Amino acid sequence: MRQIPMLDLRLEYEYMQADIDVALKTCLEHQKWIFGPEVKKLEDELAGYLGVKHCIGICSGTDSLVLSLRAQAIKLKNQEYFNKTDEVITTSFTFTATGDAILRSGATPVFVDIDPGTYNIDIKKIKDYIKSNQNVVGIIPVHLYGQSCNMDEIMNIAEEHDLFVIEDVAQAFGAGWKDKKLGSIGTTGSFSFFPSKNLGGFGDGGLVATNDDKTMELVRMLLKHGGKDKYNVDHVGYNARLDTLQAAIVLAKFKYIDEFNSKRRQVGDQYNEGLKDIKDIILSECLTDAFHVYHQYTIRILNGKRGELQNHLKEKGVSTMIYYPFPLHKMKVFGDGRSKSFGNLENAEAAAQSVVSLPVEPLQSMEDTSYVIDCIKGYFNG
Repeated sequence: MRQIPMLDLRLEYEYMQADIDVALKTCLEHQKWIFGPEVKKLEDELAGYLGVKHCIGICSGTDSLVLSLRAQAIKLKNQEYFNKTDEVITTSFTFTATGDAILRSGATPVFVDIDPGTYNIDIKKIKDYIKSNQNVVGIIPVHLYGQSCNMDEIMNIAEEHDLFVIEDVAQAFGAGWKDKKLGSIGTTGSFSFFPSKNLGGFGDGGLVATNDDKTMELVRMLLKHGGKDKYNVDHVGYNARLDTLQAAIVLAKFKYIDEFNSKRRQVGDQYNEGLKDIKDIILSECLTDAFHVYHQYTIRILNGKRGELQNHLKEKGVSTMIYYPFPLHKMKVFGDGRSKSFGNLENAEAAAQSVVSLPVEPLQSMEDTSYVIDCIKGYFNG
C-alpha cells in the first residue's frame, strides 16, 4: 500500500546529501564545536536573506522567544524580568512555547481569539482589549502554518500604544508580508530550526532577528550566561548557544529554502484546487498581501467527521496530524491566574475541534498529492 508521510526527512537528506555531508565533514575537521565559524556565517547569511541588521543563533525556537522577551524587559524596564502586571497579547491557537515564553519572562499572557479563516490572531480583538487595558507592553503574533498575520495592522497598533512586537516565525521561514520577509518587521523575529520546520536542522536550534542594536547586544549576552564576559556577568542568563553542528546543517539546507518553499506552495495549490468543492471541508484563507509557505496544509472538517476521516486516511496509508488539539487557554499550565483570556475564544476552540493537517512534504509528487485528494473525496462520497 502507498505510504504518504507528513514529512520525509530521509528523502530530503538524499536530495541535498552532498551539501550536508560536506558541512558535517568540515566540522569534524576543524573541531570548533562552540561558536564555530558556521554559526557566524549562518547569522550573516540569514540576516542578508531576511533583510535585518542582526541575526543571533539560539539553541531553540522556544529560547529565542524567551531571550527576546527578556531583552525587552531589561531594555524597557531596566529589570531582569517583567512584572506579573505586565501583559503580552498573543493567540491561544498556537504551540505552548509561545505562551510559556511569556510566563518565563515574568509577564502575563493575554490570549485573544483567532480569525477563523486564517487561524491567525484576530486584529480586532487586539484593538478591543487594549482599549480598556493599560498594562499591555507587547504583542506576539504567530504566523501559523506558514502564513503571515496582518503585520501592517499589528505594527500600527504597536506604534499607537508604544508596544514591542515579537514575531513568532517558527512555522514560517521564508514567508513574507508584502515586500518584507517575516521576522524583519517587528522588534524581533523568533525562528525555530526544529527538524520538521521549513528550514530545520538535525536537532534543536533557533534564531533571533532584529534591527535594534540594543536588543541584539542583550540577546547575545543572555545566550551565554548573561554577560559579555562569561566570568563576569551582568544579567540572569542562559546557556542558549546554537551548536556549530546545527548551524552547519542549517546553513547547508538554507541553499534549498526558496526551492522547497516553492514546492510546498505547489502542493498547497493542488490541494486547494482538489478540495475546494467538498461541502464538509473549509479551506484556510490566504491574505492577499501574504506569501504563504505552507509549513502545514490545514483544513477544517465539519460535522464531527474529523476522527472518521483520519481513520479512513490512515487505512489508505496517508498520515495526518492535528495542530493543535488544545488551545492554550484550556491548558493547566496557564491556569491559576497565570494568564488572562479575552472573550470566549470560540474560534480557537472550534478550530481545535475540527482542524487536520495533510502531508505537505516539499518533495511530494503530484501523483501522491492527487492520491491524498482522491482518498478524501472517496470518504466524503461514501
